[in-house]
Amino acid sequence: MSNVVIVGAQWGDEGKGKVVDLFTSWADVVVRFQGGANAGHTLVVGGVKTVLHLVPAGILHAGKKCFIGNGVVVDPEALMDEIDFLKSRGLLTDPHQLIVSENANVILPYHKRIDAGREKSRGKDAIGTTGRGIGPCYEDKIARRGIRVRDLAKPRSLREKLSARLPEANAQIESLGGQTCDLEGLVEQALKQGERMQPYVGDASEKLAREVEHGRAVLFEGAQGTLLDVDHGTYPYVTSSNTVAGNASVGAGIGPTVINSVIGITKAYTTRVGNGPLPTELHDEMGEQLRRVGAEFGATTGRPRRCGWLDALVLRYAARVNGLSGLAMTKLDVLTGIDKIMVAVAYKLMDGRTVSEFPSDPELLAEAQPVYEELPGWKEPLGDLREYTELPANAQHYVERVEQLVGVETIAVSVGPDRAQTIVRKNPFRHV
Repeated sequence: MSNVVIVGAQWGDEGKGKVVDLFTSWADVVVRFQGGANAGHTLVVGGVKTVLHLVPAGILHAGKKCFIGNGVVVDPEALMDEIDFLKSRGLLTDPHQLIVSENANVILPYHKRIDAGREKSRGKDAIGTTGRGIGPCYEDKIARRGIRVRDLAKPRSLREKLSARLPEANAQIESLGGQTCDLEGLVEQALKQGERMQPYVGDASEKLAREVEHGRAVLFEGAQGTLLDVDHGTYPYVTSSNTVAGNASVGAGIGPTVINSVIGITKAYTTRVGNGPLPTELHDEMGEQLRRVGAEFGATTGRPRRCGWLDALVLRYAARVNGLSGLAMTKLDVLTGIDKIMVAVAYKLMDGRTVSEFPSDPELLAEAQPVYEELPGWKEPLGDLREYTELPANAQHYVERVEQLVGVETIAVSVGPDRAQTIVRKNPFRHV
């Protein structure tokens, strides 16, 4: 059996939740290793839609063990709301099915108020954050002043840490025009949330290591996408964590030699939520069609996604920084009915150069003009197809041309939103 990392190969929203849910059929354990409740994974199983933000998508499979690793920033309120929702659906009936790392940092109200205040103060230069406190919580973590999940079960320690942190946080909130936090109310609320979370809290690293030792197949589930990585993304229009595959071991508390393969998820076109460069963005009726047919609205915020043609430079870059061993292409069905489909194969830069690799300079990227290759479309509906060879010839050609441009094989193709509407060409949990 293999241990597999699944990451987004674009700017997030690639359909990772659906792929994770599908691949969990072959895994025993699913681990979320970074990000927070700013990520929304939408799953449709038997026509029923479920949106998860913190709990790994594998939770929809009975008996699969799920971990929230130390690399995640946990909003206790959001987590418990999600757990309550799952329990109301008859899921997560056994608390041992979910382990939340006691070393994960927690998001508290002052993080959200700082986040929202900063974004508002930036005006036209806003990054496009969700305002859920993710960035300020990661800042506290790196500054060694964060509150961890384990602290929510230690009243005296929690009070001491919040007493030290809150004056500075409140001063920042006040300077941004927000409402400050009360220490007593904050302590009381955090302790109550900690008590509710306690049945799920544990040493995730140690428990995960035991699963690996016993030969369990592990799926590491990333949030957001490669181009939102704080180091390797389109900085500063990025998230506050490392979204690439290399962070899976760090954010889960397990050694990198445990990982056998990395699968990148890509849509059959490109989308992005929030601000920042998007070279293939379409501002015409075709962009509107992709948004409408693909239901391109953020699972967490509801914001309309910016849409454009597939960008092979982005995928080649994702393949390099993640070490991709396979691609899973989602929403191929959205392209049905389009006569001529474009794929960006190079950029023309303002300095006159034409490049075929993704530029690391964000200023160059912001001005880049895509050079397109035109591919023929298809009109046949794809939703009922279950074998790759059943796809229209032009749809197969499209998939295979993307493989050629990226240099990575496509192991799965999604032809509709439901779990069953996925054609699996290769099982990543079976390897020689």
